[in-house]
Amino acid sequence: MNEKQTHEYKSILRRTDMFYDLSDAQLEMVASICDEATYKVGQVIFEENSAGDELYVIAAGEVEIQLDPGTIRLDGRPTGGQVTIATLRSGQTFGEIVLVDEGLRTASARAASRQTRLLVLKRDRLLNLCNNYPELGYRLMRNIAADLAFKIRSTDLMVREQLLWRPRP
Repeated sequence: MNEKQTHEYKSILRRTDMFYDLSDAQLEMVASICDEATYKVGQVIFEENSAGDELYVIAAGEVEIQLDPGTIRLDGRPTGGQVTIATLRSGQTFGEIVLVDEGLRTASARAASRQTRLLVLKRDRLLNLCNNYPELGYRLMRNIAADLAFKIRSTDLMVREQLLWRPRP
């Protein structure tokens, strides 16, 4: 990776909630392990219930986070496909849950703009960096926990809204 690319990646990472408070040296270390991927509109980044080991940072474009309601339907009727639950934009991250538990993806991700450009961080490379640099690891894991807490609270509010505002028969 050349110096110009490292500088660009650092700038992108600094704009994210997950990496905003890292020092320049720490950002440079994270930038050095980034890969880059580009997707066209409608292209699937990953599928719900698939294995994965990457965290994504949106450098440019938009990404739709989608669920298949059929995975939670008890009556077995078709639901009509994916439902978009969030649209993420430049500077936002997704895919972070696999950094914590190595489980299956909880939703699908699909490019929502003509040219969606992502920075890709592999779990093993990022955790290796965290293990070798504990201060960086602490800050990053604290930020991931805060991000996940925010998402859980938002989801909880959406569930409560659906339960409380559903028309009664």
